[in-house]
This record gives sequence, structure tokens and C-alpha cells, in this order.
Amino acid sequence: MTIPRFGRSSTPVARLCVQAQVAATLIVLLASTGAAAAPRPVAPHLVPIRAVAAPKSAHGLCERLSWACARSARNTVASDGTLGLAQRINRTVNAEVRQISDFRQYGREDVWALPTARGGDCEDFALEKKKRLIEAGLPAGALLIATVLDRNRKGHAVLVFRTQSQDFVLDNLTDRVLPWHRTGYSYLRMQNPLAQGNWDVIAAGGIFETAGGFATTGN
Repeated sequence: MTIPRFGRSSTPVARLCVQAQVAATLIVLLASTGAAAAPRPVAPHLVPIRAVAAPKSAHGLCERLSWACARSARNTVASDGTLGLAQRINRTVNAEVRQISDFRQYGREDVWALPTARGGDCEDFALEKKKRLIEAGLPAGALLIATVLDRNRKGHAVLVFRTQSQDFVLDNLTDRVLPWHRTGYSYLRMQNPLAQGNWDVIAAGGIFETAGGFATTGN
């Protein structure tokens, strides 16, 4: 399976991921940041702004897949030494799972589920990686699904892997596991690490670097 790299055009599957409600979400998030905000250094971890409703497509996810919303008490980071494991899981799932749109598979858009024998789309990849990493012993609170805009400003979903030092991103569009601020993505909202049935506004990176005054410095 050939996995597109950054800088190439998004696949049809990626373009279909979490497209619903993106425009409305952006209006809310841009208002949350404040267009006149002063520039500030990039934080190693994604910082929530306020609570927000879960993506419409994620409603019922906690009931269907309880581990996807598991509570982690205070254990919300993984050790830096587990990054290699996350990289292996990312590569393995990207190689094993075929990319297929929800419309082709289910006849409708934005179905959040584990991949089937036919494959899955971006949310399905993220869920599969989260499941395998939890099974490998990593804390659920360090594995957070986030909705983003990719570099082409298309709706997308990724798995944020929170270590002691920084947040990394596991992505079906690349085998590279990068720090969040090096993906070029615009982070819209993300699961709350202490109660993953809840979501937070993030509004960081990408378009928010200019709209909200975010600096682009950092590793």
C-alpha cells in the first residue's frame, strides 16, 4: 500500500474525512482565538481553550467502543521511551488497512468505527491505532483523537500521542510521527484527556498561526 506523504495532494479518502460541519466549526474556533491575539511560542502540548461539543459523527462512540473514551485518572502522558512503539503501530496500521471512504463502505459519510476487512478512513485508522496502543499498555489518556484541517484545508482526523515532552501525531497519510506543530495542520478540537467522552476547542497551528497570532518557532 502506498501512503501519500506531506506535500502531495490528499487522497479522495482524506478529502472525505470529517468534512461535515467544518465551516461552522471554523467560525466558532476563529472567534475563540481572537484575531488580534499577540504571537506566542508554540507549546509542546496542544492546549485546550474551552469545552466544545463532540463532532456530530462521534456521538455514540463511547457507547459502541468504551475503550475509545476510557478515563485515565491522572495518567495522561506516556513516557518518552514509548515513542518507538507508537511509530511501529503507526506504520503497521497504515500498511495493513486499505483506505476506503465511508460513503463507499456504508453509503453515508462520517461513520466513526474500527476498520473492516474492506478498510477504513482517517477516523477508523485513528481508532485502530488507539486500540492497539491501549492493548500494548499505554494510558488511554495519552491517546487522543483530534479533528484537524490538513495542509490543503480539508477535514481530517488523527491520533495525538501525548508524551512527557510533547504531543506527536499518528496519521494515516504518512508513516512519519511528527510533533503536532510540524504537521502543518490546523487543530480544531480534541478529546479531553481526563474524560474522553468530552471534547475541547484547540484552535492551534495552520490557519490559526495567522488568525490567532500563534508563533511558528519550536522543534
